[in-house]
Amino acid sequence: MRRIQRITTIALVALFGLSAYAQTKKIVFVAGPKDHGAPGRHEHEKDLRVLAYSLENSSNLKGITTQVIVGQVPRDLAQVKDAAVIVLESSSDRAPKETHALIPNNATTDGKTYDAATTAFLDSFGGLMKKGVGLVVFHYATWPENETARKYFLDWLGGYWKQGTSTNPVDDWTMTPKAENHPILRGVKPWTYREEVFCRFILPEEFPTIPLLIGTPAKRTDVGPQVASWAYQRKDGGRGFVMGGLDWHSNMLIEDNRRFLLNGIVWAAGMEVPVGGVASSLPEGMVQK
Repeated sequence: MRRIQRITTIALVALFGLSAYAQTKKIVFVAGPKDHGAPGRHEHEKDLRVLAYSLENSSNLKGITTQVIVGQVPRDLAQVKDAAVIVLESSSDRAPKETHALIPNNATTDGKTYDAATTAFLDSFGGLMKKGVGLVVFHYATWPENETARKYFLDWLGGYWKQGTSTNPVDDWTMTPKAENHPILRGVKPWTYREEVFCRFILPEEFPTIPLLIGTPAKRTDVGPQVASWAYQRKDGGRGFVMGGLDWHSNMLIEDNRRFLLNGIVWAAGMEVPVGGVASSLPEGMVQK
């Protein structure tokens, strides 16, 4: 009987190919609505659709499916419970007319806690993290104003952005790889771009994050070089990846910037980042810089 099963397995691999036989990884992108900003800035959905397209059409990465949700993570978690990684890009929870992709607007809370239904939802989301689901958070979504949300972010990501301590200058930034042996930095070279970069994050030592990029603004010498991105290996086996940039949609055209983001998503999904980094193409209508 065992021999028959082994022959069947070999036959399936031969028929469909090893990559098709291997388990597919699902990557879920959750884009908050475009609730502020000039055209071309804070284009959450457009940014994430480019990344989803690049992953699904990569020439050196197979076994990925993607889904883009616009709005917030659904409370029943039905669409994300089988994800290998969940990617969030949105506004913060701080402004009444803005929407975070995961946490409710802080104006609807006491600033410290959540109602029973929201607490149950976030605890269930945390249950996915404990099962090894990765979490990726970009730009403005790194800012949780609610105190309980900050505790969740520490557990899931190892840090967060905080008003009054952190900063987010618009400048000409040079991004320089720091932990060069980390898989997320495979094939990534330094680049310079005009960007708003959330930085000077709260990164407590008891949550051992790995700085990936040092961002240096050209004009804001008072800010100086800052950790612009980090990786976080959770004790439960799951992974977190944070990038403080991702404001101007046109910066998706910069190959090293895009490769870095894609590598981070793949790593957070628990996959092997290809040698040289994720090879990617752009959707029709976007021209490579």
